[in-house]
Amino acid sequence: GGGDPENHLAPPFVWNAHHLERMKALYDELNSQGKMRVSWSEFLEMLRDGRFDHHYKDFLDYYRLMVDLKFLPNSPTLFNAGTMLGQLSACFVLPIEDSLESIMRSATEAAMIFKSGGGVGINYSKLRPQGDIVRSTGGQASGPVSFMRIIDVITDVVKQGGRRRGANMGILEIWHPDIIKFIEAKAKPGNLENFNLSVMITEDFWKYYEEGKDYPLINPRNGEVWGTIDPREVFRKIAEMAWRTGDPGVLFADNINRRNILKEHLGEIKSTNPCGEEPLYPYESCNLGSMNLYAYIRRENGLVTFDWDEYSKDIRKALRFLDNIIDVNKFPIPEIEKMTKKTRKVGLGLMGLADTLFALGIPYNSEEGFSFMRKAAEYLTYFAMLESVERAKERGSFPLFSKSGYVRGEMPIEGFYHPEIWNLDWDFLREQIMVNGIRNAEVTTIAPTGSISMIAEVSSGIEPQFALVFEKRVTVGSFFYVDAEFERQLKENGLYSEKILRDIAENGGSIYGIEAPEGKEDVIERMKSIFLVAYDIPWWDHIRAEA
Repeated sequence: GGGDPENHLAPPFVWNAHHLERMKALYDELNSQGKMRVSWSEFLEMLRDGRFDHHYKDFLDYYRLMVDLKFLPNSPTLFNAGTMLGQLSACFVLPIEDSLESIMRSATEAAMIFKSGGGVGINYSKLRPQGDIVRSTGGQASGPVSFMRIIDVITDVVKQGGRRRGANMGILEIWHPDIIKFIEAKAKPGNLENFNLSVMITEDFWKYYEEGKDYPLINPRNGEVWGTIDPREVFRKIAEMAWRTGDPGVLFADNINRRNILKEHLGEIKSTNPCGEEPLYPYESCNLGSMNLYAYIRRENGLVTFDWDEYSKDIRKALRFLDNIIDVNKFPIPEIEKMTKKTRKVGLGLMGLADTLFALGIPYNSEEGFSFMRKAAEYLTYFAMLESVERAKERGSFPLFSKSGYVRGEMPIEGFYHPEIWNLDWDFLREQIMVNGIRNAEVTTIAPTGSISMIAEVSSGIEPQFALVFEKRVTVGSFFYVDAEFERQLKENGLYSEKILRDIAENGGSIYGIEAPEGKEDVIERMKSIFLVAYDIPWWDHIRAEA
């Protein structure tokens, strides 16, 4: 209903059978909770009569956010909304216990998630180590890495939503006896190609590391010490393998759980989604989406500014969008639906940071750059949480709210505990949550935005741009891909030419070392200070940006 077929800025909304099926599923859920006052047939009649047409404005808000590329949801939402699959989440975590039955059940559940378009994280630390006894058969256990191969093969043959291969995060805690085998699992090309690997480092490890004492390895089957390792050698091995192969990464259990507002009720979180940005409990899922910072650049009278007011308003709209997704999602298995709706976590993030800093003339790794990052992240979290409070007033808090740290005034973000860096009134927000509740247990995450940043044609996530120019070769020839803001400024300064594009592409995508055209030396020098790519930035500034 609503809209004008001739106006692409306000198109009509047309229902299909899959939309109605999701609406009926939501109606049935709310009806079972005693929240519906009319029958389904009466509801349909109201829909036909246009009694809900005033909600067209909500549709238009979400539509324009996406069409204007200010916000995009994760790929499964773009792929599957309004289709038979109807599965709209990207991130899932599954449990696995130390039994063949549990292992095969997790493999089956992973296959269902891959089929629906999602990716899976699993912590394999409960599985007994290779060589341990299997009493039921008298044989020996083959260890966690061997069972990861089962998931790897399943991932190969079950594409995500029929469109792309699935993704996995395999996690092993550093005390596990098979930790070295895990660290070296991808040393040989072709092994576990569908996995990201992460070693979860527990807080006690650092005490042994600092004192240079052997670190005990524990058999998860019985809690007994299986052996010891040199903590400095194992950490060096992690670094070496990450340098050689890109895996494993590391997860810090203490940091993940330091501000976990559900820790007292549900225990520690020990798993993440496939890219590692979203810590989740077993059977939790999360809907992701990202704000495009570059869409809020304003140019007027020769000045370039960032529109903080519009950014904050659109954050609130995006939060409502992601919260709605939970209610119309077609979850792959019932356990995931049940757990997800207990916590209602969503992950609103950022993309286009590097392009935004280019436009503003701010070097990525300058103090001004870090200050902008802090403010952009603070606004994102504050206004998403504030809107989640408004949602709680209308629709109720997430079911586990009363068992969370929120009721004691705790907040799930480190920045809250550092008032010296606040730009916004966080005490007010905490009071609002304690009085009114909050709809979503968590609201933000920084995803890599690999697909949606390409749709928006901006730099991915919060990363610096990898290359300002690169040459892309396809069957019909080759062309240069140029960062949008860099291209704009080259043209503005009369520098745009095939020669300079080729020179930069052959220089690895960096402007450093490029000879300036005659008379343009000052312009090139200024651009060199602003247009930094990933390897122009020292490693410690990459870490500061992430922090």
